Amino acid sequence: MPKYVIKRDIPGIGNMSEEEQQKVAKDSNRVLNKLGPDIQWQHSYVRENGTHCVYIAKNEDIIHEHAKISGASILEITEVETMIDPTTGES
Repeated sequence: MPKYVIKRDIPGIGNMSEEEQQKVAKDSNRVLNKLGPDIQWQHSYVRENGTHCVYIAKNEDIIHEHAKISGASILEITEVETMIDPTTGES
């Protein structure tokens, strides 16, 4: 399945307590469990007022469905073409 990065606007998430962030994650997990194996949340990078979430999903439609059910915003969805890291530069 393709990998996607989803940019979300979540005001104040970077300053939320661990318990508040846990609630956000639990709400997302609950919806993911309902949607089944066609969408998987890998992790999210948290900034002051939003996140960049990394998902593996069948397509963008199921990402939008997850957002609609969970009440999460989507500012942008980008499909990942490939990944490079420091080892890419080694020959």
